[in-house]
Amino acid sequence: MRVLVVGASGAIGRRLLPRLAERGHQVTGTSRSAARAGGLSRLGAEPAVLDVLDADAVRATLASARPDAIIYQATDLTGRGFARNMDRGFAPTNRLRTTGTDILLAAAREHGVPRFIAQSFAPFRYAHEGGLVKDESDPLLADPPPSARASFAAMAHVDQAVTTAGGIALRYGGFYGERDDSMVSAVRKRQFPLIGDGGGIMSFIHLDDAAAATVLALDADGPAVYNVTDEDPAPMRDWLPALAAAVGARPPRHVPAWAGGLLLGKTLSLITEGRGASSARARKELGWTPRYPSWREGFPAAFGERARRAG
Repeated sequence: MRVLVVGASGAIGRRLLPRLAERGHQVTGTSRSAARAGGLSRLGAEPAVLDVLDADAVRATLASARPDAIIYQATDLTGRGFARNMDRGFAPTNRLRTTGTDILLAAAREHGVPRFIAQSFAPFRYAHEGGLVKDESDPLLADPPPSARASFAAMAHVDQAVTTAGGIALRYGGFYGERDDSMVSAVRKRQFPLIGDGGGIMSFIHLDDAAAATVLALDADGPAVYNVTDEDPAPMRDWLPALAAAVGARPPRHVPAWAGGLLLGKTLSLITEGRGASSARARKELGWTPRYPSWREGFPAAFGERARRAG
């Protein structure tokens, strides 16, 4: 199969390319950066420079690559973490998730590309009611905080636009596996506190497991939405101290909920009331088994070597 990976130089894309090549796929990988695109050939892909917001360039890339499938992984999240105003920090990614998705889907229709898989997101999005762990059929949060509405709308746009076109939206969990991502850096500096009773639920996924599930989704039929998370949704009071220990940091500071509100405003509710996501459907329908079924094994595996050196 000829596969076009848009956003191939990102955290997921770099892990996707060799897996796709190993399965015999002919892969073209794109990056907005010429320097990063040049390194994609070492990962098994034909490199291409592409700004997915440039409709003419997108059509030209599809005409050249002639893909049977498109995997859309473009984001602009480097150095961006959870903040009081999510929409401000996520604005470039929101545009990629709305305008970029629409441009790419239109070009896919024009060129008759039958398969389309896109990156979506599961954490914080499910309604703060009922059970603590949600599947794909459960309702999403209808009233996100004002400073996060554009970000939530952009994620919803990906889900709806892709599935309406017959494609597959993968709602990944919170990524980990990069040694120096923004969350790990904040935890190491004790800038990521445990807030209130730490009861909000989070679902994680190791980047390697996310890539493995994405490759398997090429063989699935759409339209479909899948949660791609590990099997251990957990409250912050469990996972945050474990992450600190894994990266060799001191235990996280604890702040009361009112102080957390001063730091994060109304976005605090996403952390304190968040629900987890079940990946049972992806495991059943994609035949996917995560290498790290829980962050309890995954955090030490991803960060333990550095922690031992620091000690």
